[in-house]
Amino acid sequence: MPGAIYAEGLVKTFGDVRALDGVDLDVPEGTVLGLLGPNGAGKTTTVRCLTTLLRPDSGRAEVAGLDVLKHPNEVRRSIGLSGQFAAVDEYLTGRENLQMVGQLYQMTAQAAKARAGELLEQFNLADAADRTAKTYSGGMRRRLDLAAALVVSPPVMFMDEPTTGLDPRNRQMLWEVIKQLVSGGTTLLLTTQYLEEADHLAHDIAVVDHGRVIARGTSDQLKARTGGERVEVVVHEREHMSDAAEILAGFGKGETTVEEHMRKLTVPVTGGAKLLAEIIRELDVRGIEIDDIGLRRPTLDDVFLSLTGHVAEVNDENGKEAAE
Repeated sequence: MPGAIYAEGLVKTFGDVRALDGVDLDVPEGTVLGLLGPNGAGKTTTVRCLTTLLRPDSGRAEVAGLDVLKHPNEVRRSIGLSGQFAAVDEYLTGRENLQMVGQLYQMTAQAAKARAGELLEQFNLADAADRTAKTYSGGMRRRLDLAAALVVSPPVMFMDEPTTGLDPRNRQMLWEVIKQLVSGGTTLLLTTQYLEEADHLAHDIAVVDHGRVIARGTSDQLKARTGGERVEVVVHEREHMSDAAEILAGFGKGETTVEEHMRKLTVPVTGGAKLLAEIIRELDVRGIEIDDIGLRRPTLDDVFLSLTGHVAEVNDENGKEAAE
């Protein structure tokens, strides 16, 4: 059976631009799929097709067991959506914004008011609850928009780069909110350019580039594709670099990379912390002073670069998806 979010062969073009080129997704109920890719990769277009805001040119999709094209109204009643930009009414207070959303979902006035109060507390907006949204900072508007998406606790959530514009404290707060949602059974599709965010939150990650899913797996599975661990050493004296390279070659499982200007040497290894201790001892025996040494696991930045040939955060001059 398809998951709570399912897409097969989604294609969407804008003029000569093929924003989606056959996207396939399957998100099991109660899990988080991180949709990872740069601006212009097709992440937002995918979300808009799945949430009925855009009609795909071809392909099919289901959300919460409902066909997106055949039953759009029912799909909308089953989802929550937080887009890239805060969609709040500037002339209503924070409290009024949330109560309005609740009443649009046909909650009673009393229930909408109570839910608004809960969310204002949860998103640290209680002190500004009765100020108009136009007086809010960008980060506060973002948090209010996210709160609005959660008014009815939908079974399926879409968050399109939800932490853009948030400071580290509020980003961590939102991560905790997401974990609570998922632990309660919510299914989430999360688009992000923050590789740490995908690593931290997602059960599974789909890497998107040029409108296609080019890789899929857990964070560890994707990292394994880059070749595993590596030791990085920064030598104190440049004249010791060749001797240090000779030592690392004896422990390494591949070619040693040398960055002369940084006095840094890197070699792929297997053996973990025990091997690192042996390298340190050998460098000490040879009298080679070091400024830094570390065992590095591949990051999702490394994964994206190895898969696509370019870094993950590629912004156009407007900071929006190039395809749109």
